[in-house]
Amino acid sequence: MKIIFSSGSWKTQKVLYQNGHLDFKKVEFQMQDVGALGYNKRTVEVIYLTNLFMIVSPVEKDIDKRVEWIKIDKEINELGLTLP
Repeated sequence: MKIIFSSGSWKTQKVLYQNGHLDFKKVEFQMQDVGALGYNKRTVEVIYLTNLFMIVSPVEKDIDKRVEWIKIDKEINELGLTLP
């Protein structure tokens, strides 16, 4: 079952924070389409090495209190979902 649920790629829906020192380091809200079962959702810290390669790690709980993170709330919508 794990293989079925992990087969789709995660798509960025929203960039929540960007690191003030490193432009390639961001906190993103991502979704994964799992077909008839709906969507998996996660919020992760992403370090972009290139457009194709990135390192994904869990987000620390106190990220909104850290000075190196700038809140940007930028909509990306890679899944192309329409809002009602």
